[in-house]
Amino acid sequence: MRGEPMPDDAFIHIVRVDIDPEHEAAFNAWYEQKHFPDLLACPGWLSAKRFVTVGDGPKYAAMYEVAGRWAFETPEFLKVKGFGPFESLVKNFMRIQLRPMSGSA
Repeated sequence: MRGEPMPDDAFIHIVRVDIDPEHEAAFNAWYEQKHFPDLLACPGWLSAKRFVTVGDGPKYAAMYEVAGRWAFETPEFLKVKGFGPFESLVKNFMRIQLRPMSGSA
């Protein structure tokens, strides 16, 4: 389990994806108006913010602060995880989970 957060440690969860241009407007509206509120209503999902890349890799990124690994196992999260109506349209999915190094401010 080297490098992974301990079960009760908070960490940052980042998801990066691409979507075809013809679906971007609907995807972005769904993400902001439906997906973020649904996730933030789940226990352990503390904050959420979206980004657009200025470099290489998938165009869109979402960064979440999660209270612990347990937040991925709640019934509430299991109902809203994934990309909903865009599941089959999302490409180049990437995920990274980061925890603070000791001593970081």
